[in-house]
Amino acid sequence: MNILVAGATGKTGIRLVKELTSNGHTPIALVRESSDTSALGDDVKLRHGDLTDLQDDVCDGCEVVIFAAGSGGSTGPEMTQKVDRDGAMRLVDIAAKSGVSRLVMLSSVGAENPDPDSELGHYLQAKHDADEHLKASGLSFAILRPVALTDDDGTRDMKFGDDVDVGTKAARGDVAAVLAQAVDDPDWTGKTLLMQSA
Repeated sequence: MNILVAGATGKTGIRLVKELTSNGHTPIALVRESSDTSALGDDVKLRHGDLTDLQDDVCDGCEVVIFAAGSGGSTGPEMTQKVDRDGAMRLVDIAAKSGVSRLVMLSSVGAENPDPDSELGHYLQAKHDADEHLKASGLSFAILRPVALTDDDGTRDMKFGDDVDVGTKAARGDVAAVLAQAVDDPDWTGKTLLMQSA
């Protein structure tokens, strides 16, 4: 399948593109003109676009969309709103109109009930809003909410849902593997699950 990946040049996104390729899919990396795409490899297809100003044809020819993007930890609330909330919601809307069969969302632990007074309150609220927008879109969806991420590859030994300890960690490699699995695994259809690396 042709799979559009928003956030393909990020730490999780690079791993995700490799997972998709190894699973026999064709990842299409959504990148800005200024993005460093060197880690993706020369054979990965690129599609230029900016999450703060997406064009209506950005999902054309794609069966699945994965949102694994983020504004980054050093940006303020305004950019978080533009990327993590508004960009994600706009991508959902375009995907729904483009005949995409499924959208997989990388969210975050805490997005289910954001605490506005917490340090990450604005980020979690943005993730919450994007998740709820996806659920109401009519698209087939899967939403993954990992705990705090590490840059490890992981062991593919993971826990989900009620078994998750929200104070532990999730390896980016494990997260990428789950996002790739959720593309076409019927067990993920309509699910919103917490995740940790075991």
